[in-house]
Amino acid sequence: MTHLEPLAPVRLLGGLLTLRLIRNPGAAFSQGQRFTYVFAIAAIAVLSFVIIKLVPRIGHPAWAVAIGLLCAGVAGNLTDRLFRPPGVLRGHVIDFLELPYWPVFNVADMCITAAAIMIMFLSVVRGIAITGQRHVRAGHRGTGDGDDHDRSRIARG
Repeated sequence: MTHLEPLAPVRLLGGLLTLRLIRNPGAAFSQGQRFTYVFAIAAIAVLSFVIIKLVPRIGHPAWAVAIGLLCAGVAGNLTDRLFRPPGVLRGHVIDFLELPYWPVFNVADMCITAAAIMIMFLSVVRGIAITGQRHVRAGHRGTGDGDDHDRSRIARG
């Protein structure tokens, strides 16, 4: 970021990707720019909750990746909020990646988005809890062990 100038974007890959330096005091899409400290405190709370409550419960490798991406993304943006100007809890997040027809974002944002997609996929599509247990859904064929009538049964996945 040292050599990237706010008024001098760098076009790469024929314009598919542009490096454009933005100092974002707000959240996604620069919303809430006057509440930077709220985003910093929320990030501390989220990161604390995830590390204290969720990490010890991880029982599936894909959940470990998803939670790792979430922690990396939240910690990355929080680092900017804590250590960048204009000051502690008010620092601006550095966004620098721009795709056509999409707002400027950073690697931490990519991690948070990938984590959200993985968490939805694991929990909703695959029915795998963070502990690694698989929830048998109604209408889903049973395991063949004679307990097909009990759809609330949790099977190890």
